[in-house]
Amino acid sequence: MAIGSVFTIIIVLLIVFSALGAFVTVQQGNIAVVTFFGKYRRIMMPGLNFKIPYVETIFRVISIQNRSVELQFQAITVDQANVYFKAMLLYSVLNQDENTLKNVAFKFIDEKSLMQALTRTIEGSIRSFVATKKQAEILLLRKEIIDFVKDQIDRQLEEWGYHLQDLQLNDITFDEVIMTSMSRVVASNNLKAAAENEGQALLITKTKAAEAEGNAIKISAEAEKIAAQMRGQGVALYREEVAKGMSTAAKEMEQANLDTSSMIMFNMWTDAIKQFAEVSKGNVIFLDGSTEGMQSTLKQMIALNKLESNKK
Repeated sequence: MAIGSVFTIIIVLLIVFSALGAFVTVQQGNIAVVTFFGKYRRIMMPGLNFKIPYVETIFRVISIQNRSVELQFQAITVDQANVYFKAMLLYSVLNQDENTLKNVAFKFIDEKSLMQALTRTIEGSIRSFVATKKQAEILLLRKEIIDFVKDQIDRQLEEWGYHLQDLQLNDITFDEVIMTSMSRVVASNNLKAAAENEGQALLITKTKAAEAEGNAIKISAEAEKIAAQMRGQGVALYREEVAKGMSTAAKEMEQANLDTSSMIMFNMWTDAIKQFAEVSKGNVIFLDGSTEGMQSTLKQMIALNKLESNKK
């Protein structure tokens, strides 16, 4: 093969490879930073881009998506208690402006250096805050710690071209001795709360029982009152009917020239014995069944009747 033909083939291959190298694809969610002989030249947006072969170089591909990192570190309170934190950091590139992307690309030598600076800055902010607080206050100041760190770190991150999206303190613990003491306090408070709740429940139960008993007594008294009124009305009606019957019987006996007082008293006496037998709960009624006893009883009833008549 002639030297000219070999040279031609080499030229063609260089042209082909150069043409292929001139087209660059940037994935979605990324932006490429291009340098020209080592100096910043421009940025490439997602999609198909063109660069000058052998002259322009892609220095770094920057992700504009959210990124997260987990942190674990220790701080000391003002009363010399060790506090252990587990945190989750969510951050991203501040925006897609050219100056911002230049900061992101050239501020740090690599991603590892950025993460080291970022975590140390956050740890330092939290430690400086915790150092001014007592151990007993830390658990109640979770939100204040986060707000303090965000306020401190945002300014620094903006200088680097980043923005702090979120910071979460997932776990805050203390030394084992302190945790044991806190557990005892919590258990004691729970027992106290349980005792108070039990006492309150017992008081409510007794109060409800007393109210129910009072209502039952009240209902029973009302029922007894109504029953007594009804019994009184029944007795009054009975007496009224008896009086009517006795009045009619007395008129008829007078017409027959009979002793009305004796007969009426006798009827009252026998009716009383009948009432005793029907209403009484006992099994035996003791009566003087002799003639003298009956006459004595009738005389007493007649005398009582005359006494009531004289009063009227």
